[in-house]
Amino acid sequence: MKTLLNVMEQVNNRNAGEREFHQAVREVLESLEPVLEKHPEYVKAGIVERIVEPERQIMFRVPWVDDTGIVQVNRGFRVQFNSAIGPYKGGLRFHPSVNLGIIKFLGFEQIFKNSLTGLPMGGGKGGSDFDPKGKSDGEIMRFCQSFMTELYRHIGEDTDVPAGDIGVGGREIGYMFGQYKKIRNQFTGVLTGKGLTWGGSLVRTEATGYGLCYFVDEMIKAKGKSFKGASVVISGSGNVAIYAAEKVYQLGGKVVALSDSNGYIYDADGVKLDTVKRIKEIERKRISDYTKIHADAKYFDGFRGIWTVKCDIALPSATQNELDEDAAKALVANGCFAVGEGANMPSTPEAIEIFHKNKVLFAPGKAANAGGVATSGLEMSQNSIRYQWSFEEVDEKLKNIMANIYKNASETARAYGLEDNLVAGANIAGFLKVANAMLALGV
Repeated sequence: MKTLLNVMEQVNNRNAGEREFHQAVREVLESLEPVLEKHPEYVKAGIVERIVEPERQIMFRVPWVDDTGIVQVNRGFRVQFNSAIGPYKGGLRFHPSVNLGIIKFLGFEQIFKNSLTGLPMGGGKGGSDFDPKGKSDGEIMRFCQSFMTELYRHIGEDTDVPAGDIGVGGREIGYMFGQYKKIRNQFTGVLTGKGLTWGGSLVRTEATGYGLCYFVDEMIKAKGKSFKGASVVISGSGNVAIYAAEKVYQLGGKVVALSDSNGYIYDADGVKLDTVKRIKEIERKRISDYTKIHADAKYFDGFRGIWTVKCDIALPSATQNELDEDAAKALVANGCFAVGEGANMPSTPEAIEIFHKNKVLFAPGKAANAGGVATSGLEMSQNSIRYQWSFEEVDEKLKNIMANIYKNASETARAYGLEDNLVAGANIAGFLKVANAMLALGV
């Protein structure tokens, strides 16, 4: 369709060199042709042209002093992409790879992910090229305080509610919330991922990993399959991977491999989660240390090799574009019947094409990993009413949200003649809600 081609060309020209952002936009636009044919009012109102352009892009300097007294300078970002259905909502990522293009890709994905949850949240994302690894608590505190000293003026519980992401956990959220509270003299729900004693929600730590498995479970159940007795490979070893693994075991499956940025471990008897939690959450060591405790397990250099491990279900949960065409071919050859994205856009377009061509059930990230932001939305609700639900209550709400996301994506795909294409189903379902809101609100 000419409208979509023109928009994509404009995106490429206006955002030169932002490869990940181009990829994310292209994936959504490729799903929208039947929608625009059915709804010419979206074309007339310029909905697509408007939805690919952030409402606001904020970039700022973050100076801080390291433990040796030397001044360091990083760059901070907040992209407020779309607020048609609620305040901007999306995480903060602290990692050396962060740049404006990465933040825009994540923020664009967040629009549709948040829409799919059914909760009133717009899309946004932020972060910095600061690397927390190897930094002392004091250095991280000073960086977070400096970061929030600028960011505070752009956020608020009814404006923009950041959360954590890669490199931003409870410690970082605590330092940032403390600085916000000092500056504003307010105790509000302006950040999510807070500690349980100061406004946080139960299940938030587990949410993305649990939600991923709830979604994949719905997807494979619809085809008469289950986690019970299945061997599962999960990339990564952070929150998403660890708690996806925990839920896999609860659902009767066995996790045989996990990774970090250096390499991966293989344990044919099933990865021991208590060991992984101690290594990664308490000691903050590399996944290779697992083999020092479990001698029967094997460690391999190079994290991409994890996709050569034979499995029934693969859950890429580390970072964008980690699962490429060759990896997809290896998974298919080894009999993998389902792939669920725990990270944001971890599978390349070529890999997704191979999964679809070989009838591998595929759960796209904007649907499958929406559990984290869904529980962030539940934390916002609890903050608003000054109340805390039990673990069981939040977990049940999360499970229902993920089941509804699957149902919505699946039924939407079917309605547009794209049976079992959950990529298109999720894109269209997420887009429709935001587009209708934008239409109602005027230009």
